[in-house]
Amino acid sequence: MKWNTRWRLSVLLAATIGIANVALAQHFPSKTVKLTAPYSAGAGPATFTRVLADKLSKAWSQPVIVDPRPGGSGFIAIEAVKNAAPDGHELLVVSNSHVAINPALYKKLPYDPDKDFVPVAMFYRTPFFIVVSSTGPYQTVPALIAAAKASPGTVSYGSSYVGSPSHLGSAAFEYLTGTKMIHVPFRDQSQMYVGIANGDVGWAFSTLGSALPLIQAGRIKLIAIAAKQRLKTQPDVPTVAEAGGPAELEVDSWLGIVAPRGTSPEIVRRINAEVNRQLADPEVLEQLRKFGFEAASGTPEQFAEIIRADAKKYGELVRRTGATAD
Repeated sequence: MKWNTRWRLSVLLAATIGIANVALAQHFPSKTVKLTAPYSAGAGPATFTRVLADKLSKAWSQPVIVDPRPGGSGFIAIEAVKNAAPDGHELLVVSNSHVAINPALYKKLPYDPDKDFVPVAMFYRTPFFIVVSSTGPYQTVPALIAAAKASPGTVSYGSSYVGSPSHLGSAAFEYLTGTKMIHVPFRDQSQMYVGIANGDVGWAFSTLGSALPLIQAGRIKLIAIAAKQRLKTQPDVPTVAEAGGPAELEVDSWLGIVAPRGTSPEIVRRINAEVNRQLADPEVLEQLRKFGFEAASGTPEQFAEIIRADAKKYGELVRRTGATAD
């Protein structure tokens, strides 16, 4: 009899919690929603996140703000959200580097992607390009490889931070071309492009959106895309293979949002549904096109599977190249 009573109470409690979560989700958001981004305000990811935040704000009739917190391989932004209330009002903008690459690259992380966060929604996917100075010595991929082979340990490449896709992509480029170069990580991504333009850094892997301001200013240029095919908006930029580099080299990234672990599935689904709706908006799609991004809508479960697949992919790359952040 006691067991039967306890069972009934547990069922009643579960039902009550479920009803409460549904009620909370129906009234979400009830206050300002903050999207903390591990990027500088002028970087492509932060710029697009602001575009999406404006759309979400109008849809929800609540302020949606973007809080840029660059630096520390994303740790600064992650720490700011990790212990936030799991009610959907504080979300973290992440790329594959934060939740799929860092666990393989660092022996000790100040967070656990699986235990601390729950996937909510993807924003976009984007390929990486080899970016060089418009007036520098590396105007082609063969010229870059030849210079690195002629003087091992002298040609430098930048990255947005240790463990970023640009870092691992460059390490893979070294591995596949049999070269040895110098890695120069930057706290502020925009400064990396200035360094390339000024000749302080030789080259970098970059997304189109982040490099666009200095490309439009004529100070840096794209010489190849690390993908199987050319980007429709940049038809004159060859693939790495077409340009004379390693055919198997592909580097890409994605952007999305995660919530503190414990956020109810109902709230996660509500946020996911609205993000997907906005990603289909013609104005948002045009912004994505300008940056060279491809909308990547889907369910939270599909997002989680993508994270798992990238963790496997980049974990293998870390093992092959010996890349480390420690």
